[in-house]
Amino acid sequence: MNKSILIGAIVAALGIGGGVAIGSYTASNPGPEYADIVAVDAVTETVTTPREVCHNETVTHQAPSKDTHNVVGTAVGAIVGGVVGNQFGGGNGKKVLTAAGAVGGGYAGNQIQGQMKKGDTYTTTEQRCETVQDASDKVVGYDVKVDMGDETRTVRLEDKPDVKRFEIRDGELVLPQQG
Repeated sequence: MNKSILIGAIVAALGIGGGVAIGSYTASNPGPEYADIVAVDAVTETVTTPREVCHNETVTHQAPSKDTHNVVGTAVGAIVGGVVGNQFGGGNGKKVLTAAGAVGGGYAGNQIQGQMKKGDTYTTTEQRCETVQDASDKVVGYDVKVDMGDETRTVRLEDKPDVKRFEIRDGELVLPQQG
């Protein structure tokens, strides 16, 4: 047998054996599997934040009175009523009418002074404030739907994934680090 034929046969046998070994290795270790991301939905929660809102308002006040019991009006009314009542009647009737005029005039003077004080007002501008609630939506996570071939799973992540697929290792998803 020729030496070169023998060497060729050995090389061929080694090549076939190596190919079979590599083929069986790759069949037993096919490489990483992947699950494709098919949907990413933001999960939100409504947050309310209190805020103070103020505005200026014109307010009318009753002017303070030094004569809270209307003494001046009562006294002036009693004097005027007594003088008028004294103009009528005679004897004891004159005294009765004078007293009645004084009582009626005192009451009328008291009421007139009270009505006049109601019109004695002043205005100020005052700041009025109230608390209102502002509502806004805050993203609290992401629901990520993945296609694992024979099933579809949904996982919740804190951050939006920046990849199109996740690796599957030992039948479980390998998720990215969060935070």
